[in-house]
Parts: sequence; C-alpha cells; structure tokens
Amino acid sequence: MHPDSRMGAPARVLPSLLLGLLLASSPGAPGANPGLVARITDQGLQYVAKEGLVALQSELHRITLPDFTGDFKIKHVGRGHYEFHSLHIHSCELLSSALTPLPGQGLSLSISDASIRVQGDWKVRKSFLWLLNLFHNQIESRFREILESKVCEIIQKSVTSDLQPYLQTLPVTTEIDCLAGIDYSLMEAPRAAAQMLDVMLKAEIFNREHRTPVAFLAPVMSLPEEHTRMVYFAISDYVFNTASLVYHEAGYLNFSITDDVVPPTSNIRLTTKSFRAFVPRLAKRYPNMNLELQGRVVSAPVLNFSPGNLSLAPQMEVEGFVLLPNSARELIFQLGVTTNLSATLTFNASKITGFLKPEKVQVELKESKVGLFNVELLEALLNYYILNTLYSEVNAKLASGFPLPLLKHIQLYDPVVQIHKDFLFLGANIQYLRV
Repeated sequence: MHPDSRMGAPARVLPSLLLGLLLASSPGAPGANPGLVARITDQGLQYVAKEGLVALQSELHRITLPDFTGDFKIKHVGRGHYEFHSLHIHSCELLSSALTPLPGQGLSLSISDASIRVQGDWKVRKSFLWLLNLFHNQIESRFREILESKVCEIIQKSVTSDLQPYLQTLPVTTEIDCLAGIDYSLMEAPRAAAQMLDVMLKAEIFNREHRTPVAFLAPVMSLPEEHTRMVYFAISDYVFNTASLVYHEAGYLNFSITDDVVPPTSNIRLTTKSFRAFVPRLAKRYPNMNLELQGRVVSAPVLNFSPGNLSLAPQMEVEGFVLLPNSARELIFQLGVTTNLSATLTFNASKITGFLKPEKVQVELKESKVGLFNVELLEALLNYYILNTLYSEVNAKLASGFPLPLLKHIQLYDPVVQIHKDFLFLGANIQYLRV
C-alpha cells in the first residue's frame, strides 16, 4: 500500500524561539540603552524559514510513523477492521513556509503546500477490501492527523534539541585580543515588530583581567527604516569609546622615543649635542648625553559620529628627559601635542575593521627647565615617529577588528555602511553555510 497525503500545517507560535535567544545570555541593567541593535528584517526571517524548511524536510525522512488501527461499520453488512503498520515517509516536499513576527508575543512559523508520501503495510478483516474505498476519506483524515502531529513533534524537538543550542552560539562574551573582550549579553527580550525582529545587546568592551564599571551610558539610537538587506547592525559610539577607555587605561597608547629608534639617516638625533643649536643651555648643562621622550594620551580619545563622518581629537603630553650617567633620568621639558584625526570603518563577513587617517601633530611648549626654545625640531621628530610608528601600530590593531555577534555558520555579504549621529548602521544579507 502507498498512502499519499497532502498536509497543510496551521500557523503555530513558537515562543521557544525567543526563549532560545533569552537563554543565550542574561538581561542587562533595566533602563540602560543597548550598545548594539541587531535587526532581522522580513527578508532575513523568510530566509531563516526557508533554511529551516530544508532542515525539517531532512528530519522528516528519518522518522518512523506509529502503527494505527481502526474499525468501520457498514449497515446490513457488519463491522470491519483495518490495520496499518511499518509506515515510513517515502518522499516529502515542503514547498512553502513563513516566519512572521507577532508584536509583543514572539515568532509564528507556518508551513503550507506540503506533500508527503507514505509507504507501509496494511490488512483488512472480513474480506471488505472492495469496501475500503468507501472509507478513503476517513482513513486519509487519520493519516493527516498522525502526520501533522508527528511534524509538530519534530518541530518542537528541533526547537529544544537543535534550535536553542544553535541560538546559544550567539556569543555572550568574545575575546578580541589578550587585553580586551566584548560583552554581547542581552539587554532585554527581543522586540518583534510588524516586519522585523530587534535584538538589543550590551556590546561593551572590557578589560579581561579586571573589569570596571563604565562611567558613561550608551546614547539612544533612532534606527532608519531600511529593509533592503536581511540584517542590520546599529553600533553605538559607546562600543568604540569603551574600547578606547580600555586601551587607554592599559597604557596601550603611551610611547617612548630614544635615539636608538631614530633612523640612522636622520639629521635629528635625540642627544643634547644635536639640540645644542636651539637649546644652548641644554647642551651646556648636560654635555654629550642622550635624551628620551615619553608620550601619553591625556584621556581616552572619544570617537565622534556625525552624518557621514567619523573623527577624534586626541590630546597628548610629551615629557623630555636627560639620561644621566648614573642611569637616572631628569625631566627637562614638557610638551602639549594635539591633532585632529578622521577615521574609516568597514566590515567584512564577520567583523568590523578600522583605519585612522594620519594627520600632522601640533606641538606646544608647556614647561621648560632649560629656558624657552623653538619646538619646531621636536615637532618634526614627533610627526615622523607618530605618523610612521604609533599610527601604524594602532592601525594594525584596528585592522584585526572586532567580531560581530553572529550565530555559528552564518556569513554576511553585500554589505552597506551608513554613518549617523552617535551610531554606525551596517546592513548585509546572510548566508547559512551548511556543514
């Protein structure tokens, strides 16, 4: 026997889908704004539904249907009995599905236009085989009930055993490097709107060795109504400025310049002899001694977002020391260093990368123990070092980037980038890489 049944499963709300997201992390502090909002549009949800249909179809081929029996009564003839056993799905076509947000509730998954062909063995008592066709509708109805029940059981099982663990591959904390990590914990339950699902994440970068509270809050982000891509990421300036704070507090932006790092071909040497022409008192007081410049960024640089533009204006202090014969150092002057920088941010299949556009620095003499002097020579030296060494190191770090919160086996393509006030808005399509 080859029973064939076309089955249309009704729409069913799957709150466990949202539960899986909630299990991925703990909610953050109430009332705080997210540092990152991940938005899945209707296009993205339908892609998820399509991929889910492929997985479900594969699961259905592996199930075994239960045996079932039934009785039927024919007036003036008597009662009959049928049995069906060794049933299995021979072929399965699930042609259409939809994943729809239900505002305030969760997600609804519907499957329609499905064709399932079942094979198995059967037998009928009383030799009423010729009458079995009279009860075709009744038997088919039983098949539909069994198939729908089994499909729903498979979906619920997949949500519990497959989907929830998969959703938990959304990183809660991710290592950036040996110093910093990023906290992607959930700020609140995902918000389902008419054509999208928004997931609010903390997205705070922290020191992995000793995490301290951040003294500022993420701003409110007003996301544009964009639907041309499957997913969008609204990344607040909070994310980048918490990174700036971590690296600044760790002294990552501090630097030291001694004569041995000055190129051999340079006419400027970090020695009192080289400075004799424009700081005469220095050479007289400290003849034939080496100098050292120590620089630090006064406070963590703040990355400013404005429409179409990213900028920052770090302020530095540079102290000059004489290296005395007894290995001690003596402070002789202090400089103020300012510059304005522009930045570019891009993202690829899995992370955001950045680049600082080099700008010349301006130097001001703030204090001197060897009298007033022209700082042009030092300005030239600092520009050479900062442009060729310090910026290169920072850009190498920015090029390594930090990872976006993506589920396992998800890859982004067709990226678009917009810069808005206080946040970066990234859009992309997604592809699930089957393994």
